[in-house]
Amino acid sequence: MTEERPWFGQPRGLTILFLTNMWEQFSYFGMRALLVYYMTTTLLFDQEKSSSIYGFYTAFAYFTPIIGGTIADRWLGKRKAVIIGATVMAAGHFMMAFEPAFYFALATIAIGNGLFLPTLPSQINDLYRADDPRRPWAYNVYYVGVNVGAFLAPLVCGFLGETYGWHYGFGAAGVGMLAGLLIYVLGRRHLPEEQPVAERAAATTVAGAAARRGRDTVLLLLGIGLAVTVFRGSYEQIGNTFALWMRDDVNRTIAGFEVGAAMFFSLNPLLVMLVTPLLLARWKRQAEAGRELSVMHKMAAGALLVAASYLLVAAAEMVNGAAPVHWLWLLSFFVIFTLGELYILPNGLGIFARLAPPRLGASTVAAWYLAIFAGSLAAGQVGRLWSRIDHVPFFVLLAGIATAAAAFLYLLDAPTKRVLARAANDPAPPDLTDVPEGLARPANV
Repeated sequence: MTEERPWFGQPRGLTILFLTNMWEQFSYFGMRALLVYYMTTTLLFDQEKSSSIYGFYTAFAYFTPIIGGTIADRWLGKRKAVIIGATVMAAGHFMMAFEPAFYFALATIAIGNGLFLPTLPSQINDLYRADDPRRPWAYNVYYVGVNVGAFLAPLVCGFLGETYGWHYGFGAAGVGMLAGLLIYVLGRRHLPEEQPVAERAAATTVAGAAARRGRDTVLLLLGIGLAVTVFRGSYEQIGNTFALWMRDDVNRTIAGFEVGAAMFFSLNPLLVMLVTPLLLARWKRQAEAGRELSVMHKMAAGALLVAASYLLVAAAEMVNGAAPVHWLWLLSFFVIFTLGELYILPNGLGIFARLAPPRLGASTVAAWYLAIFAGSLAAGQVGRLWSRIDHVPFFVLLAGIATAAAAFLYLLDAPTKRVLARAANDPAPPDLTDVPEGLARPANV
């Protein structure tokens, strides 16, 4: 790979991947911020139907990467997968502007996401030599792009949708996806050339990797996936029933101006950007002092924090009764919720990435999304209870679901330590998608 003068101290290709991902996140979270409101106000779906559709959509948006990662690894290659996936996603976003195409548009976005999501970050390590000291920090830079896009999306798409019409918001999401695609195509010269895809070599790698990893690793990943599935049943309410609560039960007037409900979704990625450096610094100090929590204990703590955030909302409902809840309660919820997210989701993705077989990074990392798929389906069904029971017991139920996931994760601590210790001694070379524990997709990973 020919050396280029770096941008911002990193290879130029990292800037291309950063900006491409930022605009993809803008399009995804911009559309998601509007989805439930659009279904309940324009399409006039009842709450239970909207909840089910939201659950199915978010589920399949994270099921398709399992197939897309395999297609990219074995046949298309990463570049073609990104370009095709981004093009299909952009088409789906623009279809959302037409009510008769609603279901087809959701399916189109999910299909495009399947090719795009697992293949873009797997190109990061290709930019660096194995001994390059900048490589670990590259993922932190990339993660900023994730959150910048997710922060801007509700502000822009949410404002346009709630002020001028939902179709303007969906259209802005489509424009964002096209911007990401254009940046990637024009910047391809700064990305390293791909090795030819060899199906037979990939099959050999699968067999060899499976023999090395062993049954214990498979069982561990299944266990973690099951715990995360349970957790997602609670966590994914953030864009579903919780969005309805923000719209209907929260006093969102700040300094005499009523802030649109969708715009509050920007709090989560904003807090991720603000809290992540502080949290990583804390973990570093704890590690130096020999007091850092194990990865499973971190994930269990994250699930408990999310449970606490829902209990806070239940308390707000009890204190205020029939009166609207002050927006400061909402802000407090997002602070606790986001902290819990940072403890559980990046660490879960990190385990899957660290145990990924060589040369099958996109496929293995995509397997993480199977838990998101199942959890999103569960969340859609849990959300149907919103219109059947009172809000206080509903939020207590969500806290109970997250607590059950925390207990399961805590029990997985000992086997996780054994498997990770064995993987550390595996002579196999690191995978190209080895993702540090600080990388995740905000509010959706």
